[in-house]
Amino acid sequence: MNDESSKPQEETTASAERTIITKKAAVKVPKRVIEQRKERPKFVRQESWRYKRLDEVWRRPRGKDSRMRLQKSGAPPLVKVGYRGDKDFRGLHPSGFKEVLVSRPEDLEGIDPSRQAIRIAANVGRLKKVRIAEAARERGIKVLNPPPQFKEGEE
Repeated sequence: MNDESSKPQEETTASAERTIITKKAAVKVPKRVIEQRKERPKFVRQESWRYKRLDEVWRRPRGKDSRMRLQKSGAPPLVKVGYRGDKDFRGLHPSGFKEVLVSRPEDLEGIDPSRQAIRIAANVGRLKKVRIAEAARERGIKVLNPPPQFKEGEE
């Protein structure tokens, strides 16, 4: 009779291992914040569209007669404090987690799964991506860009 009572317990633990654990977001990012992010213009360096040698990385216009500095119509917008997002949601991924860039499995050690999610670096190879994703799954960490084998629909 002891053998029969132990079997159902083993089955329940086995089925519990198969269930997919869905991570709840650390913070619920409101839709209005996501809309604000989409509406925020792309700030470009003055005349970066004109010269190949200039990157689009933001630099403040300082010219004496600069149309951009004077904020004339037709000129790209300047960076201003009014475009800044809410402090509570600044720097968060739309899922509500704070992104942490990871390039090797050892980088997962200091990550808090309740508040942080990982993004695997682009220069990491396929095999190491799989190792990182496996280690993250074991620790219950959300992966924002999982390799194809680890997409949520296929689990």
